[in-house]
Amino acid sequence: MSTWWVLLAFLGIAAFFLLTEHRAHVWGLTPYLLLLACPLLHFFMHGRHGGHGGHGGGSHAGHREDPPIPRRPPGRTS
Repeated sequence: MSTWWVLLAFLGIAAFFLLTEHRAHVWGLTPYLLLLACPLLHFFMHGRHGGHGGHGGGSHAGHREDPPIPRRPPGRTS
């Protein structure tokens, strides 16, 4: 159990020094990290509702259908 704490502390210290000493390199990676975040967010966020084909029918838990809009009878204006 104590080896995990030592490993965690070592990784934390290593990450700190990598970020402080190589800040310019880390800032250079930010556009690529943003581009990588797009497909990852798409993958994880769309996994909740069954993909792209499930929008048309069926019952979705938590989804509420709007009530139909009432129509005026023909010939009456108000």
